[in-house]
Amino acid sequence: MTFLEKLDRLDRRIIFLIIGIAVFTPLLFKVPVKVPGSPIVQSIYEGIEALPEGSIILLSFDYDPSTLAELQPMSEAVVYHCVQKKHKMVFMGLWPQGPKLAQGIMDDVGPRNNLEYGVDYVNLGYKTGGLVLISSMGSAITDPFPTDTYGASLSTLPLFKDLKTLRDFDYVVSMSAGDPGIKHWVMIAQDRFKVPVGGGVTAVSAPAFYAYYNSGQLQGLMGGLRGAAEYETLIDVSGSASLGMSAQNWAHLMIILFIIIGNTTMLILKRRKEKSRGR
Repeated sequence: MTFLEKLDRLDRRIIFLIIGIAVFTPLLFKVPVKVPGSPIVQSIYEGIEALPEGSIILLSFDYDPSTLAELQPMSEAVVYHCVQKKHKMVFMGLWPQGPKLAQGIMDDVGPRNNLEYGVDYVNLGYKTGGLVLISSMGSAITDPFPTDTYGASLSTLPLFKDLKTLRDFDYVVSMSAGDPGIKHWVMIAQDRFKVPVGGGVTAVSAPAFYAYYNSGQLQGLMGGLRGAAEYETLIDVSGSASLGMSAQNWAHLMIILFIIIGNTTMLILKRRKEKSRGR
């Protein structure tokens, strides 16, 4: 059996192993990839970047662990950016698990950056209601959220001294896996109360929101892991999205390589057989 014949009959398990190594190696040795920021992602970055130090950002975690791989890196990147700019952050969620995911980020970021709860950031927690909840925040944040997620009255928290309604936020960011989510923030925060809204969605959902961006109702949008990696590049951070894109790129490269090798080998062997028959 010739080398090409052996290559043509290569065990698929060997192919799977090679692709697995290609995915695992960049993650093991932490080899991130810089993904240039597209205009739609850069718009969110520029919106937050342009705000003066101490601006108050509302971050709504409107997703659950099922979309963690795509949306959590986005959330981390936006939080890092807010910390870099010394903005104040208020977390909440239109999905039950959202505030817990936010707290997971702050349990790491807060102590490393000497952030003080109640002064630099607050977690409001989860309340059901979706569109109605957001609308009620336009009248008074304390209507749906009289206390934070830990039961402390908002009136006792320094961050809420001058923060009374949805209008008092300088920017809203929604990381959204569906409804309720970013669409509702656009309808109420942006359209009714004129608070700029940006956010992130899963890659498969992103095209449905391009119309909001093109109309100016949505300031910017991150789509999937690539969108998160673009944002990390803009803030000069090598996070989980940049590592994930590196692994994904190597996996795609190996798949393309195997397709080329497989088809080339097949054509060469086919021609050899045709020539041998012709004799």
